[in-house]
Amino acid sequence: MSKVCEISGKRVMFGNNVSKALNRTKRRFDANIMDKRFYIPEEDKWIKLTISAATLKTINKKGISAVLKKAREKGHYKG
Repeated sequence: MSKVCEISGKRVMFGNNVSKALNRTKRRFDANIMDKRFYIPEEDKWIKLTISAATLKTINKKGISAVLKKAREKGHYKG
């Protein structure tokens, strides 16, 4: 499973660990990604999405239909 949100497009980022002596070593910032099932009443079907925690909060606030519509307009979600 790739660490990419299907709705927002959030993905893993890279950066540095910086010690007190300012030594830098590479590290990853993983997105908080999870698999989740949603019911879409307009289409009367269930869909499975890989989404970030921030996107889940947005879905709870605005509703799955509105979020999918906006994601389709931006080109993030093809389904």
